[in-house]
Amino acid sequence: MAKRVQVVLNETVNKLGRMGQVVEVAPGYARNYLLPRGLAEPATPSALRRVARLQELERQRLAELKGVAEKQKATLEKLATITISMPAGENEALFGSVTPQDVADAIQAITGETIDRRNMTLPDIRKLGTYTADIKLHPEVSVKLSIQVVPD
Repeated sequence: MAKRVQVVLNETVNKLGRMGQVVEVAPGYARNYLLPRGLAEPATPSALRRVARLQELERQRLAELKGVAEKQKATLEKLATITISMPAGENEALFGSVTPQDVADAIQAITGETIDRRNMTLPDIRKLGTYTADIKLHPEVSVKLSIQVVPD
């Protein structure tokens, strides 16, 4: 059995690892594929120190993003409900539906906070009434928001 070598990944490689990760691979894979393409470099002490420094900077950046998300959560929790007015027809049916973009626009109009619509989970809103939206501000921070749909 051939000896395995350690390399530090410079880019994310499918089915192998993420950028900055130290992985063990076969020497031929490292020599013939990873190193010539610049996808990895040998795991030398200087490369390991550089990776540790980059990981620390990334950890600090993620902590800062979590702090911003916590502030947004506090702002959104102060709102009791968000009211969205939509044109409605018979039997309280809406003409169309309430989309995550509508909710994001309403939040921005009220609080000034920009919320990404892709991080919102809404039920299918096609009638007047009160609904609950789940908004994920950060992988560890989410908030539930009450949405009231009223006729125009």
